Amino acid sequence: MIGCGAIAFIGIILVALILGPSLPKDLKKGDMITATSNAKQIGLALFEFDARYGKFPDASTSSRVKADTRSTWTLSDATSNDLFQQLFVAGICEHEGIFYAKTPWSQQADLIRSSEAAMLAAKECAFAYIVGLSSKDDPATPVCVTPLEPGKLTFDREPFDGRAVILRVDQSVTALPIDKSGRAILNGMDLFDPRQPFWHGKAPTVKWPK
Repeated sequence: MIGCGAIAFIGIILVALILGPSLPKDLKKGDMITATSNAKQIGLALFEFDARYGKFPDASTSSRVKADTRSTWTLSDATSNDLFQQLFVAGICEHEGIFYAKTPWSQQADLIRSSEAAMLAAKECAFAYIVGLSSKDDPATPVCVTPLEPGKLTFDREPFDGRAVILRVDQSVTALPIDKSGRAILNGMDLFDPRQPFWHGKAPTVKWPK
């Protein structure tokens, strides 16, 4: 008798044989769908936070969140993980999983939220975050992006088949092409180029995941 595990394994092999060379692209398409869906969920959370505090999470909102909730957490602004913690402390987010996207430097959240160190711990967030924005900013302004390479303004072309996932202020999510140098291209320019109309001539302040 063939066990359930063996049947499942045979099923995976059959799917791989049927799909053949298209399997890697199909998997990447699924990863892109997950990243896009999660970005939209982040957008909803940011807007709820904005409705309460007048802007998206930054260093200035952490003291208000702590005062409202009597939290003793530090609520640092060093990384996107730290800033997104404000969404949890404020009671807006409940699930760490929305900050996941499949990148070389991220992993599925362990769902442990019992301490500041455990909440969105290292590698549990795949989205870089642009600080200092609110719902009143240019609707086309990027707020969260992935897969931005750690500490850089270039994207990894591999995870989403040469595309970057961009959440904008208006809560829309778009996929931009990544050129061979790793730049996400919009309006014929690097997404982070200060000449992009939504940056108003100033380079954006980016916080990377930890």
